[in-house]
Amino acid sequence: MTLFDYYPRKHEPVDKETEKKIFKYSLLIPIVIVGLFWGVKLAENIYHLDLTTYGILPLTLEGLPGIILSPFIHSSYEHLISNTLPFLVLMFALLYFYRHLAYRIFFLIYILSGICVWLGGRESWHIGASGIVYGLASFLFFSGVFRKDANLLTIGIIVVFLYGSMFWGVFPLKPEISWESHLWGSASGLMLAFYYRHQGPVRPISSWENEPDDDDTDEDEFNEEITREEEEEELNPGDEPVH
Repeated sequence: MTLFDYYPRKHEPVDKETEKKIFKYSLLIPIVIVGLFWGVKLAENIYHLDLTTYGILPLTLEGLPGIILSPFIHSSYEHLISNTLPFLVLMFALLYFYRHLAYRIFFLIYILSGICVWLGGRESWHIGASGIVYGLASFLFFSGVFRKDANLLTIGIIVVFLYGSMFWGVFPLKPEISWESHLWGSASGLMLAFYYRHQGPVRPISSWENEPDDDDTDEDEFNEEITREEEEEELNPGDEPVH
């Protein structure tokens, strides 16, 4: 599909037109997903529906569809608004910096966090996209740490600065909040950041890293000098005996 083919296959510098295209689609996809979140909430209010039962109910068959459906269901507009901006920012960063790998990461965070909540959550309906938000934040932060990339580390620092308070969301401090979704989303992001630490963006090699060490240079010069002396001896055998 054209929608998923706008990124270059390799993480290399691109021309300005391609860069604009990458930026546009990296922003468009999160907007579309958030639009679906809002569309579901508006439909729920307009038609006086209660979609809570389409969330995750741990260890039950009726709660299984919630692994896919729960991120689209929010208890209130306040709940939806609290997830909207973080999702837009974090999803954009994932798509823009991780290119084709981003789709795999997003899907795995989506599924893994949902499955873990279904397996280990308390007996209650779990709804909302916060598990994905926590997963994205965790992946972006730890990926920058594992890769030791200045640009990606900067993203991680921004994530911590903007959403540092999210840390407390993984603890059972408020019974009305699905801290299990936060916890398992964060754990999924951490695990994927470690697993894919050698894939995706490649840290650029600085010029000083390509310069040979002084010891290596001296050794190369010494070897070259020996080679020259041997060649001179072959050309000028000196006082060798003649038979």
